[in-house]
Order: sequence, then C-alpha cells, then structure tokens
Amino acid sequence: MSLYCQFLKTFNVKYIVSLVLLMLVFTVTAQFPMGGGAKGPTIKGKIEGKIIDSLSKEPVGFATLSLKKKGSSIVIDGVLSEENGSFIFEKVVNGNYDLYISFLGYNEKKITTETTLKNPDINVGTILLSQSTVLLDAVEITEEKVLVENKADKLVFNAENDASIAGGDATDVLRKVPMLSVDLNGNVSLRGSQNVRILINGKPSGMFSSNVADALKMFPADQIKKVEVITSPSAKYDAEGSAGLINIITKKQNVEGVAGSVNASIGNRQNSLFTNLNVGKGRLGLSSGAAVFYSTPANGTTEFYRLDKVTKGIISQDGTQKTSRLGGNGSLSAFYDFNGYNSINSSINFRGFGFDVNGTTNGKINDVISDNFTRNNKGNNFFGGYDWNTDYTRKFEKREGQELSLGVQYSRQNNNQDFEINEVHDIELLNRDTEVLNDGVNHETTLQVDYVHPFTKAVKLETGAKAVIRNIISDYNTQNFDITTGYTPLIEQFNYDQDVYAGYGSLNFLIAKKYSVITGLRYEKTAIAGTFDKSTDLNFSDINYENFLPNLTISRTFSGFRTLKVSYSQRIQRPSLQFINPFNNNSDFINRTVGNPELDPELVQQFEVGYNFTYKGFTTFSSLFYKYTDGIIEQVLGLDGNGLSVNTFQNIGTNNSIGLNTFISKTVNLVTLRTGGNIATYNAKGIVNNEAAERSSYEYNIFMNGEVKISGTFKADFFGFFRSPVRTIQGDNPAFTIYGMGVRKEFKNSSIGLTLIEPFNADKFFKSNVETDAFVQKTSFSIPFRSIGVNFRYKFGNVDFKERKSKVKNTDQKQGQDNQGGGIGTGNQGS
Repeated sequence: MSLYCQFLKTFNVKYIVSLVLLMLVFTVTAQFPMGGGAKGPTIKGKIEGKIIDSLSKEPVGFATLSLKKKGSSIVIDGVLSEENGSFIFEKVVNGNYDLYISFLGYNEKKITTETTLKNPDINVGTILLSQSTVLLDAVEITEEKVLVENKADKLVFNAENDASIAGGDATDVLRKVPMLSVDLNGNVSLRGSQNVRILINGKPSGMFSSNVADALKMFPADQIKKVEVITSPSAKYDAEGSAGLINIITKKQNVEGVAGSVNASIGNRQNSLFTNLNVGKGRLGLSSGAAVFYSTPANGTTEFYRLDKVTKGIISQDGTQKTSRLGGNGSLSAFYDFNGYNSINSSINFRGFGFDVNGTTNGKINDVISDNFTRNNKGNNFFGGYDWNTDYTRKFEKREGQELSLGVQYSRQNNNQDFEINEVHDIELLNRDTEVLNDGVNHETTLQVDYVHPFTKAVKLETGAKAVIRNIISDYNTQNFDITTGYTPLIEQFNYDQDVYAGYGSLNFLIAKKYSVITGLRYEKTAIAGTFDKSTDLNFSDINYENFLPNLTISRTFSGFRTLKVSYSQRIQRPSLQFINPFNNNSDFINRTVGNPELDPELVQQFEVGYNFTYKGFTTFSSLFYKYTDGIIEQVLGLDGNGLSVNTFQNIGTNNSIGLNTFISKTVNLVTLRTGGNIATYNAKGIVNNEAAERSSYEYNIFMNGEVKISGTFKADFFGFFRSPVRTIQGDNPAFTIYGMGVRKEFKNSSIGLTLIEPFNADKFFKSNVETDAFVQKTSFSIPFRSIGVNFRYKFGNVDFKERKSKVKNTDQKQGQDNQGGGIGTGNQGS
C-alpha cells in the first residue's frame, strides 16, 4: 500500500509540474510567436500521370492511388486510375507530397513530387508498376498486406499476418474476422446467423457435410492464408448459405523448383504439426501438404435441470467428463499447362478426425416416477473422408478474359458415432448396459461448366450450369424407451437422395466509370427421396421444388477511397445431413436428440446498404441490412410420451431481422487498433410443437484487436471478443467471450512465436435455457480454458509462383452445428 501511495504522490507532483510548464510554454508562445506563425500564400493545382505495366507496357486501369503529405501516414485524397491508366488529383494545395500506387498483383510504388506557387500543376509522367511476385535466386519477395481488406464483393482477413493465432485451429482464425462470430463449440455465425456455407480454396469439402464445428477444430490455423467473407454472392455461386459464404484460402503454393515449410506448435491445450512440399518444373507442378492436430484431454463439468410447470416434477443431473481430439489431413495436387491457353488441374484431399468422451453422471427423477441413477458414458467418434476434383480450363487467344472451364468433383465422408452406456437405476427396469451406434456415409458427385465472356473491359458476362448428386446412408443401432416397459432395440438404415440441378447468368458492367453493377439470375431444381429399410411406411419420394433466385449489387466510388454499395439477393437454405438424420441418439435418455427428414428449405430475401471511407487515418466500413426468412429451421425442445426431453428440428415459421455491422481501423506510428461489431434483431413467429409461438429480441457481438510492430521482424498482436447469447424462439444458447495475445520474431527462413489465451481464467462456464408454457429447462457445462503455446515455422526453397483454384464450388446446404442436434457426426453428450 505504501508503494501505491508513493506512486500517487509522485504522479500528482509530476502532473502538476508538467501542467504548469505547458501553460508557461503556451503563454510565451502567445506573447512571442516563433517562426512559422504566419502562413505564406497558397494556390491549388493538380497532379496527374499515367500507370502502365513494366513488362507488357499495357495501361493499368482501376489502380488505387493515395496522396499523403511528405513523411505523413494520413491519406488526404485518393483516386482510381482510369481504364487507360491515367489519373488526376484536383485541387491540390502547393507542397511536398508522397504518392502511393497499388493494384492487385503488383508491388506498391511510392513517388515524391512537389507543387509550387510557380508550378501548381504537375504531370509526373508514366509510372511503371512491376508484378508483385518474382523469382530471384531463391529469395522470397512479397508485400505484407493489411490484416483486413474491404473489397467490392467481399471482406478479406489476411490470417498469415496475425501472430496471436499461431498454434490454434480454424475457429481461432474465424473469431478474428469482422462480421463473424464463433461460439465455444466452434459454431460459426455471420451477422448472427449460422446459415453460412464454408468453402476451402473456393470449393466445398465433404469435411463440412455433417459437423462444421468439429471439422474446423481439426484444421490448423497455420494452414490458413486468408479468409474471405461474401455477404451478397452473385448468381455464379450456389444459392445455399442464406447468411453468406466463407471461403478459407490455405497456404498452398505452386513453385518453380522446390519449396516447402514446417510449422510446429506445442501448448498445454493444443498441439499441431503442418508440413508442405511443392515441386515445379516448367509447365508441370506438384504440391503436397499434411497436418496433424492433437488436443490434450480436458476435464469439464455438466449440469441439467428441468421443471415441469404442470406436474411440478423435477429432473436433474450433474457430472464430469473428459474429452480429447486427434485429427489429421493431407493433400496432393498437380497441374499441367498444355500451352498458354489450355491447362488441367487435379487434386485430392483426405482427412480423419477422432473425438473421444468419457464421463460419469449422477441423476434424479422426481416427476411421474421417482428414480436415482448413475451413468458411465464412453464415446468414440470418427469423421473422415476425401475430396477429389479435376478442372480443365480453356482460354481464348483473340479475347482477353474469355474463358471456358469444366470441373468434376467426388466427395466421400464417413461419420461414425459409438457410445458405450452403463446405467444403474433404483428402478431396475431402467438399467441398461448397451451400445448406441450410428455409422453414416455421404457420397457427393458434382459436374460443372462455367463460361466467361468479356464484351469490353467494362462489360462481362458469366454463365454456367451444374449438377450435384448426393446420396446419404445412415445405419443406426439404438433403442426406443418406454418408462413403463424399459428399452426395446431399434436397428434401421436410412437412405437419403438429394439432387440439385442449376444454371445461372451474371452480368458485370461499369456505368460512367464510377458505378459498378453486378446482376444475375440463378435457377435451381431440387429432387429429394428417402427410404427406410424396415419402417417402409415412412418412405417419401418425388419431392421436387424449383427456385428462381435473382441478385443485384450496385456500387459507387467516390474520391478519398469512399464507396457506397447497395445490394439485394434471394437465397435458399436446404437442410443438410445433421438436420434430417432420423437417428435417435439417446446416449442421454432424459435429453435425447433426433433429426427430422421432413424438413423444408428456408427461403431468404436480403437487402444491404454498405459504406466505407478513410478519414484522417481512420478506415471504416459499415453496412445496414434487412433479412426476411420464410420456413426458418431451428432446434426445438419438446416432451415425449414419457415426459422426457427430446430435441429435434422444425420449420418454425418466419424471422424478420434488421442489423448493423461496422469495422474501424486506425494506425498510429507502429500501433494499429481495430474495433467493431454487429447487432441484429431477432423477430421470429410461427408454430412450435403444434402451438403458436413468437419472440422478439436482439443479438450482438463486439471485438477489438490490434498489433504493435516492435521492429521490422518482431511484432505483437492482441484481441478480445464478446458475443451475446444466441436467441431461439424458445430460449437462449450460451454467450461467449475470449481474449488473448501473441508475439512473433521473424528470422531469414524461420520464425518463433508465443501465444497466450485467457491467462486469468482456468475454467469457463456456459449456460443455456429454454422456457415454454409447459416447462423450464436449464443446462450448463464448464471446460478448461487457459492456454499457452509456442509456435515455430521454417521454410525453404523458392517463392510462390502461381495459385490455382478449383472451379467446383458447392455451397448449397444448411450445415450442422456442434451440440445442436443428433445428426450423423454429432452426439448429445449429456451436457
């Protein structure tokens, strides 16, 4: 306490002395003004010039030019170059200026110029821009991108520039992306909605066909180069993903020569190893990568409480459980350029992921019957599969940008859940020592053709067609339960077919060089059928529906890097595997889960207005949106004939949502700060468990992060995130908070980093609640959270030469969320 008081005294004395000195300086300055008190005459002129490619000597249109006072970091004006490469800054006050020129695929260039009273109009002449990636004696030359970029059709988060995510998984990366939020279980939301579609390098992956959360947890953060968020996709994208698309770009390289890297992370919670090797010679190239991820066993607690409002009966349970995760993935790709106009690209990606749970639960039933029980639960879950795709691309000699591409992809995903249950009850009839099994496989074949036809440099037509053939098989061995007779076996196989046929046309054009328009129409036809091996009376077939889905985006650019964007789109959200799988997961018999194969798709209409600008060093972009969803799919809780809880999915009705998201960034010397968030209303109305229901509420999240460049090779990052509870028509799912920091030191061919997550919280607790006219149910669970890790990276060989992406992009299913239901690949663990 004495040190604290001494500090305050010292601080007060220093503060008073500083204040007195400051007042004296102001007084002296006012009485005796120093040089520079009076400004000389000024005049406004202009700065103009032209930008061309250093190799081809062709004009570089639509390049970004920033004008700053010499030596300053504040942008005072900004323009885009015209189609012919020319540019002009008007009303420039005489002085010394730094002019920065940048464009995608080129190195940024800086030139210094001066306008004077005698020569206020300056023509800087022709400026040559060089391509941003070159080979020079195995030395890598790259430009460091800002962490967050706001482009015309998407937001980009450059994850490779963030030191605080080293050693983590994909969920740690997505939590840092503006507009996205990720809860404890790894469920991803865009503007509060979990109806997003996740792509890997622009194409779908079978790893997300059932459980997105678990798939993301086995994806090392060090594999991710950047994340793209697309809120208003054009017609060329699948209509699925009513909230939008998330495209994860990995650090895949194609090189001339040999290059590779090794990333290793060790920590008390997560450990990972990622390697890649790339070989290229002339027009042929090979790329490979492999990763393994291990999460150390974690001990947590679970609690469950339910009150029946009619009978006043109470069911409760609490327990402990230990979880661990082990996963890995690998990839191999090859490309060959037949000539400058014809090329082929093929790749295969495979993965495997295990999730084990061991727990003990003590429960009590004091309702229609009175019973005490103890349950030992051992769960072994495995998810694995592969994706293979091949693309052929044909470019045309006479028209630059004209392109025809053909693509084929096949995916297979296995999702196996095995639970060993041992329960001992006071009522012996309820005792059980059994297994609850569900083995599922998802087959998916895709054929796709796309064509791009540029009429001029300002007008481009994109069109194409696609077919997706899906077959899902779910074998399950479980039991039906009756509180008076006990358990009876239930062994069944469910076959589900979903075929989607689509065609689209999209037109991109400029008006008066400042208005950009993207408009299009997508047609999709869906055919669905489902059969049961034994319960044939539940079979269904010949379910078909057609959708015409338009989109329109208009953006207007202004000087000073200001852009206004207005968009409208219609999208569809089909239920995926987890939602429709009829597997009765009763590993927790008082809170079981079952899918609903009779779900209809959601239909969504969305309006959005976005605006971004830069002012005095502040960069900000915001958007206001309205979204109407018909046939919204939510998990709902009801009571079965035994008075026990059963979770399933229903098309509950409609939801009207109005929201705002914003992002602000400011750099001061070597420190960059970023903050922002999202807020949206939740107004759902419909039928739940055959009764009318409605709810009005709101959701929000807030984030702050930043970086400190201690030196050219040493930097630190920090972040914090808070998300409100997730609303449903029946209640709330847990809120979520996280904060952490990281430092990284770069060397010539390697780097080392340290990350720290939640240093002051050893454990965290998460609570959910559901309330209806019939009952109140509350659940809670806790897990260890404090985490520290060390990350090491080493790279060798030549630099990145070219990047290739598959043309196949399946984005057409509502994906599952962890701990949200009983689909293949997901189990309720009694929490």
